[in-house]
Amino acid sequence: MAEQVAFELVSPEELLVSEEVAMVVVPGEEGDFGVLPRHAPLISSVRPGVISVYKERHTVSERIFVAGGFAEVTPERCTVLAELAVPVDKIDRAAAEQKLKDAREDLADAKDEVSRNVARREIATQEAMLKVAER
Repeated sequence: MAEQVAFELVSPEELLVSEEVAMVVVPGEEGDFGVLPRHAPLISSVRPGVISVYKERHTVSERIFVAGGFAEVTPERCTVLAELAVPVDKIDRAAAEQKLKDAREDLADAKDEVSRNVARREIATQEAMLKVAER
């Protein structure tokens, strides 16, 4: 069997994935990065986007939308702590559209910069989720 890297995806609610994989591609804040066995250590923030899991080297076996978080990579492991994680095929478009509408209303009603930033982040997350669901 080819070398594998341990991959764990954790959300505040649960451990979503814990398995050995050939490769994982993570949407880092500075761009997507792939993790293979013996990867150099790094810590990165994660932007809203899709984690692609490759159980075999050239085949995506799973796609999971993440709303943001942090990733820690060592030569043997990739751990992603995600604010929200949803398998792409389980995204509820109607719920995402409603949350986007609500966030836009929250932005319009915001009275301070903190509230505006929270609303902007929710808008970015829901727009990214809807874009992924369209594919």
